[in-house]
Amino acid sequence: MFRRLREDIKSVFERDPAARNWFEVLTCYPGMHAIWSYRIYNWLWRHKVKWLARFLGLLTRWFTGVEIHPGATIGRRFFIDHATGVVIGETAVIGNDCTLYHGVTLGGTTWNPGKRHPTLEDDVVIGAGAKVLGPITVKKGARVGSNSVVIKDVPERATVIGIPGHVVRDGDGNNPELRKRIEQLIGFEAYGETSIAYDPVAQVISSMLQHSRAVDQQLKLCRDALIKANIEVPKVDLPGIQANDFLDEHLSQKSESKNKPEKD
Repeated sequence: MFRRLREDIKSVFERDPAARNWFEVLTCYPGMHAIWSYRIYNWLWRHKVKWLARFLGLLTRWFTGVEIHPGATIGRRFFIDHATGVVIGETAVIGNDCTLYHGVTLGGTTWNPGKRHPTLEDDVVIGAGAKVLGPITVKKGARVGSNSVVIKDVPERATVIGIPGHVVRDGDGNNPELRKRIEQLIGFEAYGETSIAYDPVAQVISSMLQHSRAVDQQLKLCRDALIKANIEVPKVDLPGIQANDFLDEHLSQKSESKNKPEKD
């Protein structure tokens, strides 16, 4: 028991830079309190003392803001950061080294008995406010961005964002630093999407601009070749694209300048 306790506290230091010492984690982390309490009433549930298990689960929810059904299966070094609003259903299965942030739901999509909640394999991270629903599997090392709604299986080491959740890039487990940078660029954030989050429309526009630039370069090469062959080619001045026109900040500045009253 004490070895498992030390293991849990160590996992907090590895994932939460705000943790200062073991006593603070032991006394001030409701996510840890919820997990330790769960282990007690899960034991009762498995030994058929089900009413008491449910009642202890209710007390735990009151004190920690975390609702874990006694029938859920949870592995080692599980960490719930900030805790409040987390719901884990009866048939949910969580592997080792998983992390959930506040507001996460591992819920069901049917009233039928049987397996109806998600399975998280090892080293899965679910961002704040995300909903993972149904008897799906989030495979090893996957990341689910904040406020996403996931209703389909997630491949191993993939990153999922959006409503409904979609895979924006398969992960590269061989290069953790590269993967971390990619996650920042495509929008995985535990607490919310950043200003550089993945935007499918922006990606399409960017691809079109790159294609247009390549076509321009090819036409220039053709024109130079024709001129070199003493074939006259009329020149057409093409308007350029002002990148600032596509920036929100630039547009807002334009709007502000228009709305300013003119001085007499």
